[in-house]
Amino acid sequence: MAKPLQVEVYNPNGKYRVISTKPMPGTQWINALIEQDCRLEICTQKKTILSFEDIISLIGDKCDGVIGQLTEDWGERLFSALSKAGGKAFSNMAVGYNNVDVNAANKYGVAVGNTPGVLTETTAELAASLSLAASRRIVEADEFMRAGLYDGWLPHLFVGNLLKGQTVGVIGAGRIGSAYARMMVEGFKMNLIYFDLYQATRLEKFVTAYGQFLKANGEEPVTWKRASSMDEVLQEADVISLHPVLDKTTYHLINKERLAKMKKEAILINCSRGPVVDEVALVEHLRVNPMFRVGLDVFEDEPYMKPGLSEMKNAIIVPHIASASKWTREGMAKLAALNVLGKIKGYPVWSDPNRVDPFLNDNAPAPAACPSIVNSKALGLPVSKL
Repeated sequence: MAKPLQVEVYNPNGKYRVISTKPMPGTQWINALIEQDCRLEICTQKKTILSFEDIISLIGDKCDGVIGQLTEDWGERLFSALSKAGGKAFSNMAVGYNNVDVNAANKYGVAVGNTPGVLTETTAELAASLSLAASRRIVEADEFMRAGLYDGWLPHLFVGNLLKGQTVGVIGAGRIGSAYARMMVEGFKMNLIYFDLYQATRLEKFVTAYGQFLKANGEEPVTWKRASSMDEVLQEADVISLHPVLDKTTYHLINKERLAKMKKEAILINCSRGPVVDEVALVEHLRVNPMFRVGLDVFEDEPYMKPGLSEMKNAIIVPHIASASKWTREGMAKLAALNVLGKIKGYPVWSDPNRVDPFLNDNAPAPAACPSIVNSKALGLPVSKL
C-alpha cells in the first residue's frame, strides 16, 4: 500500500472539501476558502511533480474541487476520479491550460479555471530582463567574475550590443507582447516592428505619441511598423520576442529555416510556450552562430532541455519564472481558489477574465463570481452581470 502523502489541513470541519496539490504563495487564497466554509487540504509532500496515483489519492472518496498546477496532466483519469468524488471544479494556477484535456472535463461536467489578468506586466518584465541580459552578456560576465578570471579592464571584454536605436520585433502583440514592446520602446528608445493577425491600434498610438515626444525634445523619434509576415520581423529586427498562443499552427514556429532568416547577431526571447521553438534546431544555430543569443524561460519538454542547450554560453536559461513576482503569484493563487470556490457555491462566471482587479482588492470582498472558467460555454454556465 502506498504511503500517504503529507497534507496540511485548514478548517477541518468545513462543509466543502478542497484540495491544493501544492502550497501556493500568500494567505489570501487560504482565507478566501476557509471563510466560505471550505475544508482546505494542501499537499506538502516534497515532490515536484505528483503522479496520477498521488493526485487520485488526494481526491479520495469526497472532494468538491481541486487547485492544480501546470506540471500535472489533467485528463480522463483525473477528471473521472474527481467526478466520482462529487467534484465539479478544477483550476490551474496558471493562465495556460495545455496540461488540461478540456473535452474530458466537459464529459464529466467539471469547470476548468485558469488565472489570466495578473501575468501581463510581470511576464513582459522578464522578457525585457532577458533581452537586456542577452544584449549586454550579463550572465557570461557574472560567471567570469565568480570564476575569479577578472584581472583587469580590457577593451574587448564582454562587448555586447547597444539597444538604443535598434529594432525590437514582437511576434504576437496581445496584452503581454504589447506590454513588452512598450517597455523596450520607451525604456531603450527602440523602433518597433510587430506581426499579429490583428492590428495593435493602442500600441501603435503609444509608439507614435512617444516618437512625437522625443522629436519635440530634439531627439530622434522612434517608429513602428506592422509587418505583413512573421518572416519580415525575423529579417529586420535586432531583438525578437515571441508571444503567440500555442496551437497546431505555432508548434515549432521558430525552426531551422526561420532561424536562418534572422540576423547573425540577433537576440531571440521566448517567455510564451516552449514548443513554439524547435529546440534541437536552436541548439545547432547557437553552436554555429556564436554571436546569436537567446533568452528562454520555457522549454519544449519541460522540465528537460534538449541536449547541448545548457552548454551554450550564448543562451540564457531560467526555470519558467515569468510570473514569479510576489504580487502576481499571490494573485494567481487567489484567482485559482476563487474559481473553485465560485463553482462550488454556484456563482456565475465573471464577464471579462482579463479585468480581475476586483478579485484582488485587499480592502473589499471579492465579487460573487468565478474569475475565469475556460469551458463555461460548453457547460452552459451563467455569466455574471456585475
